[in-house]
Amino acid sequence: MSISTEFDQCISEMYGLRRFGIILGLETTKIILEGLGNPQDQFASVHIAGTNGKGSIASYICSILRESGFKVGLYTSPHLVRFNERIKVNHQEISDQEVLDAYKAVKRSGYGDREPTFFEYTTAMAFYHFGQQKVDWAIIETGMGGRMDSTNVIHPAVSVISNISLEHQNYLGDTLEQIAGEKGGIIKKDTPVVTGATQENVLSVFQRLADERSAKLYRLGKDFRAEPIGKNSFTYYGLHETWHNLQTGLQGRHQIDNAAIALSACEILQMGGSKQPPIAISANAVKDGLRKTKWPGRLEKIMDSPLVILDGAHNLDAVRILSDYLKEELSGRKITLVAGILDDKSYETMLQNLLPHCARVILTRSKIDRAIDPLILKPVAEQYISDVKIVDDVGAAVQYALETVSQDEAVCISGSLYVVGEARGYFESRGIV
Repeated sequence: MSISTEFDQCISEMYGLRRFGIILGLETTKIILEGLGNPQDQFASVHIAGTNGKGSIASYICSILRESGFKVGLYTSPHLVRFNERIKVNHQEISDQEVLDAYKAVKRSGYGDREPTFFEYTTAMAFYHFGQQKVDWAIIETGMGGRMDSTNVIHPAVSVISNISLEHQNYLGDTLEQIAGEKGGIIKKDTPVVTGATQENVLSVFQRLADERSAKLYRLGKDFRAEPIGKNSFTYYGLHETWHNLQTGLQGRHQIDNAAIALSACEILQMGGSKQPPIAISANAVKDGLRKTKWPGRLEKIMDSPLVILDGAHNLDAVRILSDYLKEELSGRKITLVAGILDDKSYETMLQNLLPHCARVILTRSKIDRAIDPLILKPVAEQYISDVKIVDDVGAAVQYALETVSQDEAVCISGSLYVVGEARGYFESRGIV
């Protein structure tokens, strides 16, 4: 059997596993990792949870540590086009052969009494791969929640919680306090934690958890901050450091806060602690690491003429950020929105925020079974915009958009990471990215 065929079979088998854990616990993950020799204990780590910005923050920290001379693993989810995007070492995606090796190693290790979920399986694969690659650091993003997320078996040098808003309420709870309690579950004993959350009720949950675990809590806006000095540029006023004239490699004003959160985590790594000796991170590593950071599918510019932007905004907070970007950065341009939304999202409010900035919308749907039929979206869209068209297939929708815009117009593709992933696949197949 060829590697390609075996790889496809392996990915198909993993996709056949249960998608979410539904608060199943960490025991299965621990059994798998024990069978693998507990690779998660072979490297230092940073653990990141939150509603929005996790991937950006993880990428910033990874890039800064890489510029500091460390070998760095990065585990994120979901992927946009290929499974391999989830597991990287020094910015390089895991190869097909390495995916197969990790998959087989996990299968040999055994799972105990319950078959693992897809995310439990892939988390174990990531930790196995990082162990095999002998990484110095692994930057680990939670999948959903935190307390019972399968990544919550590591012992990080610092925990990071980006922010909190209502999401995955069937799994995490109906209130901000309940969701904060789940995501705050990554706070460990004697381990500093950084957060960008601002709501007092959320912060009180984090403070209680931090106090219970003797963990120092550092807050954006209180213990550290970033002051914008231009487009994507800022000065960072930190726990001990002040870094001037920094520039993010990612677009959008919100990325300045994400970068500040990442920088505060790096400061903590500089200081060291009871579980991790201090490490050297220079001002140049900070500056170069931020500038070189890439995070596909988040305000990602694919083409200049016409301007094509991919953004996987899939909840209200992310949609509001995208809305502000369209209003401020693309003012005066005629914008075509290509949008598809999943059935667990507030599609009425999402369209209400985005469509006033657009001249027309092409409604589509990704191949996932949770995608909303565009016929359901159409009457909602027509409340805000007259030029509404349905093109069911994402690739065909992107092609139609490109064929029907002028070179000075803009196309924004959004509403779901699945839609953005299929759109990115369309551009990759044509050698554009």
